[in-house]
Amino acid sequence: MLILEHVNLTVSDLDRSIDLYCRLFDYRVRWRGTLTDGRPAAHVGTDEHYLALFQAKEPGRVENDYTEVGLNHFGLVVDDLDSLQVRLRELGITPTAEQDYEPGRRVYFFDPDGIEIELIQYA
Repeated sequence: MLILEHVNLTVSDLDRSIDLYCRLFDYRVRWRGTLTDGRPAAHVGTDEHYLALFQAKEPGRVENDYTEVGLNHFGLVVDDLDSLQVRLRELGITPTAEQDYEPGRRVYFFDPDGIEIELIQYA
């Protein structure tokens, strides 16, 4: 069995990202501290999986380009896509795409740093 434990993201505003992911996914801060270079960092998630968030040295945004080498997006399986769509709207986030196709429904959105996330609910 292979299970993805965490995804590591460098973000422009650590506190903003902690707040977003904890409010959106009902995550909790598992760890908060500093990296060896002194930058703040945190792990937010559950006992089984988490997002490792590192504060960037400089502000910026991810360039999403599906034609270039790099991470395009990551997907999270959810139990109730409809309630997460409501929560996205409450957080001021507009989905960029919604798709219904086998074997499930999908919603895509960008976080404030331009990181694309896919939410999937399987039938």
